[in-house]
Amino acid sequence: MDDRIRRNMPLFSMSIVGELTGLTARQIRYYEEHQLVQPERSKGNRRLFSFNDVEKLLEIKALLDKGVNLAGIQHVLQMKENEASVEVAETQTPETDYKKPDLSDDELRKLLKQGLFSAGKHGKTSIIQGELSRFFH
Repeated sequence: MDDRIRRNMPLFSMSIVGELTGLTARQIRYYEEHQLVQPERSKGNRRLFSFNDVEKLLEIKALLDKGVNLAGIQHVLQMKENEASVEVAETQTPETDYKKPDLSDDELRKLLKQGLFSAGKHGKTSIIQGELSRFFH
């Protein structure tokens, strides 16, 4: 099972989350009212929190302890969500977006030869010069 799926599974009841975070049920409901967390609901309409929800509540608590108000907390959390969605989008880019063209043997040989000749400029020898020289006689 993917770690992202596990971290988003609703597992914890309100009482357990309260023990884990040190927040009261009223505080947690207040943060839910302000849409800082969105716990899942069971069939009996009980709140179920995931690992990510617990981490978010701990982050909210830490920001409040630093004196950040709710509007600031909403802004910080929104920025983090935007960053996370960009990272996910970057990792899921299709391979068809950009594919480097394959070099022919002649083009590759030409590039390597240019690298060989430019590697020893200014009287300095380089490791690449020794590596490339074995390809050309």
